[in-house]
Amino acid sequence: MYELHDIVEMKKPHACGANEWEIKRIGADMKITCQGCGRLVMLTRHDFDKRFKKVLRKANDIEE
Repeated sequence: MYELHDIVEMKKPHACGANEWEIKRIGADMKITCQGCGRLVMLTRHDFDKRFKKVLRKANDIEE
């Protein structure tokens, strides 16, 4: 589904207009960073799963 450092799309864009987020932390809370403005946001895993739409780029694709 999703892993650490994946770039994901959420159902609604951030206030800056970007809709790409990098997953920085996975656990009971999810820490994601907006790729447009760099804002760091923490969500509960439940809220993240409700707002998650799809994975845009996998972390291992970025490293290669």
